[in-house]
Amino acid sequence: MDIDLWTEKYRPRTLNDIIGQEPVVDRLIRFVKAKAVPHCLFAGPPGTSKTTAVVAMARDLFGESFDRNFMELNASDERGIDVVRNQIKNFARAMPAGDAPFRILALDEADHLTGDAQHALRRTMESYAASCRMILLCNYSSRIIPPIQSRCAIFKFARLSDEAISGRLKYIAKAEGIKLSTEGVDAILYLSNGDMRAAINLLQASSSTGEKITDDVIYAISGRADPERIRSMLSASQEKSYHEALDILKDLTYHQGVSPVDLVRQIHREVLSSELPEQRKMNVLERTAEAEFRISEGADGEIQLTALLAFMGL
Repeated sequence: MDIDLWTEKYRPRTLNDIIGQEPVVDRLIRFVKAKAVPHCLFAGPPGTSKTTAVVAMARDLFGESFDRNFMELNASDERGIDVVRNQIKNFARAMPAGDAPFRILALDEADHLTGDAQHALRRTMESYAASCRMILLCNYSSRIIPPIQSRCAIFKFARLSDEAISGRLKYIAKAEGIKLSTEGVDAILYLSNGDMRAAINLLQASSSTGEKITDDVIYAISGRADPERIRSMLSASQEKSYHEALDILKDLTYHQGVSPVDLVRQIHREVLSSELPEQRKMNVLERTAEAEFRISEGADGEIQLTALLAFMGL
């Protein structure tokens, strides 16, 4: 296996290479052609090409002067007002290099900026709009103050479709010369849940075994449970086979090493897609949420999970 991160090695370099986000990409391509990019806010779940889109747009726009006109900062590392007053302001007020119409500053994880820093950023966006465009990237746009949102063109990135992710996984597998089974692809799709970065990382980690990548390899590498085992456990608890359900639970936690938090979240996902009566499903989901909260607060995971299975069997 190549020591390089495949997420970087196979990252799209231009806007036309990005898949699964066509409505957003079409708007960005129009901005590039007109060489008129406003301040932007990219919001959406992780692994949905937000950072890739801004880097690709800057490459398409600046060409050879990309390195001199583009800077990326991660606001989750440096969140205070000093970053806005110093690093961001110094970059924004410098004139663009070459024939670039302006510079681009990408502020990743912008929803982690403190309130004071966001208010300072608002003024910087106004003062240096002629020389620099700000592109804020975040998972939750509601954490960005309204004055900044009103100054930005907002782009919503959706989770990627299974078809988009599976196509990219098969392309990478072919390029790297690894054998990827259909069951392995389905397992990666289940675990990544629309996150391309997570899907590629799972593929790379699984390829280190040197074996054909199957669903068993994927679940073993990820430390997550096979959904079929989860369904069997839930089915056994509902059919009053409580000891059988407990045996599956102990096998998953003791022998396979699945963490209680991951397990309760997988239970939540399987209950959502189950064919339980609506009232019954609502009651079980409520208890599942309570178990997840207690486990995350430090309660014993085995006790909470066995209590949840007991509730389902009552």
